[in-house]
Amino acid sequence: MKLRFFGAAGEVTGSCHILTVGEKRILLDCGMIQGSRRQEQRNRDPWPFDPATIDAVVLSHAHIDHSGRLPLLVRDGFTGPVYTQRATRDLCRIMLKDSGFIAEKEAESENRKRQRKGLARVQPLFTIDDAAYAMRRFRGLPYDKTTTILPGVRVRFRDAGHILGSAIVELMLEEGGVTRRLVFSGDLGQTGAPILRDPTIVRQADLVLLESTYGNRHHRSRDETIEELAEIFADAGRGGGNILIPAFAVGRSQELLYFMSQNQDAWQLERWQVFLDSPMAIHASEVYARYSHLYDKEASDLWSRRGGGPNLLPHFTLSRTPTQSRAINRLEEGAVIIAGSGMCEGGRIKHHIKNNIWRRGCHLVIVGYQANGTLGRRLVDGADKIRLWGETIRVAAKIHTVGGLSAHADQGGLLDWYDGFDGRPPVMLVHGESEAQAALGQLLSEQHGAAVHIPEPGEVYDLVHSHFLKPSGRAT
Repeated sequence: MKLRFFGAAGEVTGSCHILTVGEKRILLDCGMIQGSRRQEQRNRDPWPFDPATIDAVVLSHAHIDHSGRLPLLVRDGFTGPVYTQRATRDLCRIMLKDSGFIAEKEAESENRKRQRKGLARVQPLFTIDDAAYAMRRFRGLPYDKTTTILPGVRVRFRDAGHILGSAIVELMLEEGGVTRRLVFSGDLGQTGAPILRDPTIVRQADLVLLESTYGNRHHRSRDETIEELAEIFADAGRGGGNILIPAFAVGRSQELLYFMSQNQDAWQLERWQVFLDSPMAIHASEVYARYSHLYDKEASDLWSRRGGGPNLLPHFTLSRTPTQSRAINRLEEGAVIIAGSGMCEGGRIKHHIKNNIWRRGCHLVIVGYQANGTLGRRLVDGADKIRLWGETIRVAAKIHTVGGLSAHADQGGLLDWYDGFDGRPPVMLVHGESEAQAALGQLLSEQHGAAVHIPEPGEVYDLVHSHFLKPSGRAT
């Protein structure tokens, strides 16, 4: 009974770990590495294991840094089931198809350049067809039901409160008469976050695999965040520009619309045209609508009163087509534009940045994590010039970082969630940068008496004997 760490060990993206129970091998997540072009090139590296030897995948949620390499896994030989929460299955159908579309377009663009230089063609990372084929392997499960997925392996999904369908994964394992309970946090949401229920408290575990994205940070309170957004809208209204909000299509876009609907009078949103300029976010919002039974009470009540959809806001437009998106660029003021990608690395937001970032009246509102090497991170770090499609563009817009909207628990939230366990089980910190992991690990140890380890890629932990193995297989 062993756990081997691959992706999101010592970094945030690319979540991927292998659990071995007897002769069976289970992959926990199969995420894409995101960030700079160099970092994303690692998605093309050979697998550190044979995909054909994996018996099942257990997927915590739909975000691409957790699910994005599943089409590659299937294409390269995986034939088993992918178990996940039902809403996650439906979101993955949208997100993986979109990733395949982007990969095809990027390869097409690169090949035009390579053809002019007489270079060999490149293949897309995966295609739309690869994504559709991978979806055949998905098996949707409800929250809170224990299911046997392999001999000696039972799984139960608990609500993680991160995005729709996000799950804390409980794995009940048995091998040779020995039982162990592994709890994988996936990505934990904030307590009191909009729309979704709070992360479920889990009591029992022999080992906790815990995310640490914001292990060294405290988010602003929800009330302070509401006030900050109100000030941005007021400032932008006086300055006569547009508001650009790069937002992840799943989770963040829906939360923003929810906040706007809640505060439309206080923020004077009747003065603004609000555009959701992301086909994927529009499709994701339709999935959110189908799973309204997973909302918290406040969101359910608002959805019932407003009827959902276009009725959420007074001047709200779903921008589905490229033509509709280009038309927005004719507006020099009075537009709130929510568009992907969330880290400004692709999608329609880059075009809106090109058309607005040099205007002094423009406001760019960062509402999510920005990985090292991304355009969003450079803007947050104060870049005064950026390069887009070979053109150098001056940054004159006002850049805001609104941390209270994060879909991740902060340091206090992570500590509080761990405090729910009985007996202080040992913790493996994953899905975080080194500074965040070091800070969280120190507090878990000092305040909670937890044995904490920060695994490196390739390390193997023996769950039966509770120790790490050296590369030779011996204990360490």
